[in-house]
Amino acid sequence: MLKKTFRARMIASAEAVEAMVEVIPWEVVPESLERKRIDYLAERKKPLRARYAYGVIFLITNLWAWFVRDYAQRVLPELQYMKSCGTGGNDCFHTLGVLRVSLGSFIFFFLMFLTTSKTRKLCEARNAWHSGWWGLKFFILLISMVVPLFVPSDSVQLYGEFARVGAGIFLLLQLISVIQFINWWNKYWMPDEQKKQSCSLGLFMSTLFYIASMSGIAFMYSSHAMKSSCALNIFFITWTTILLIVMMVISLHSKVNRGLLSSGIMASYIVFLCWSAIRSEPANEECNRQKQGNGNGDWSTMLGFLIAICSIVMATFSTGIDSQSFQFQKDEVQEDDDIPYKYGFFHLTFSLGAMYFAMLFISWNLNNSAKKWSIDVGWTSTWVKIVNEWFAASIFLWTLISPVLRQSKVMDHEEPVQEIDNSAVP
Repeated sequence: MLKKTFRARMIASAEAVEAMVEVIPWEVVPESLERKRIDYLAERKKPLRARYAYGVIFLITNLWAWFVRDYAQRVLPELQYMKSCGTGGNDCFHTLGVLRVSLGSFIFFFLMFLTTSKTRKLCEARNAWHSGWWGLKFFILLISMVVPLFVPSDSVQLYGEFARVGAGIFLLLQLISVIQFINWWNKYWMPDEQKKQSCSLGLFMSTLFYIASMSGIAFMYSSHAMKSSCALNIFFITWTTILLIVMMVISLHSKVNRGLLSSGIMASYIVFLCWSAIRSEPANEECNRQKQGNGNGDWSTMLGFLIAICSIVMATFSTGIDSQSFQFQKDEVQEDDDIPYKYGFFHLTFSLGAMYFAMLFISWNLNNSAKKWSIDVGWTSTWVKIVNEWFAASIFLWTLISPVLRQSKVMDHEEPVQEIDNSAVP
């Protein structure tokens, strides 16, 4: 009797469980869930549009910093009567003027970082703050730009020292983002042997990158290392060539086997950094014949200057939206109500970018008196770019070698275990 009762209860429990886990067909899903999904898609478009608005704000601050450095002393003579601007208002123009604009931009974006850093879902109030309330945010931006005009010059100089560190951190973040993009591109174009068309296209592109890199090396030798007296340029170019060869050899090593595309892209990148560093050297007749920052404002100088500003904005924007490269857990499932990118990281990158554009406008020299239409010119700028080049090559080489080292450590750890297991067999 007890067995029959127990069996009946078990059968009833099993039927109840089957009823609970029965799969509901898609046709009977409530329409409210579909409406929610549509609402989430519409809500996700707002922060995606908002990031372009922040990019425009950042571009405007860059242009304002240029105006303050080159023309504000003549157009805004009223600033000379402010106590914080010093005698003749010189402390609100030129180098210190750029630092004041940079400080204002940093304050605005850092406030945005503090107010949006913990945002996770589209339904949160901080998401609405990030994507809307533009009238209030433009008022805060205006206040942020005005406040640094009342800051004493010594404090602005101290901010300049702090901005050097922030600009260095920005370059590091940008470098990591570039390397992650190169690795993604390599996986996309050269995934496996089954996609022969993609692999052949990847091989073609890697050949183009290496041809461009070698052509750049030849051009720099012919234009910036004409004489034996240009020893420093010869060293820069030769060391870049050595790094290029080392990256190619390691990429083709049997244990690494990463192909030529990623190393080809990185080779082009470090050649560009080397060329940019040599271009930043003060002009001279022997090793750098270009006329940089001569103040004449000819069309080629203006065009190069505006392209440089747009490059700063694009570099900041692309790094800011690339928060996935800096996540420790890269396999997180994206839900419908999750924000499309990390707002806190986005604004933090822009605040560091504000420090970075200040360093470019003053050529990393707090006592610099930059000429009109010049940007990132001087020996300090040259060495910053050279060190950035060497650091980029070092990080890339480490990304090639580190998986091999980890694999060898795992194999060394597994071999003693196998020996013990074999000895245990009679």
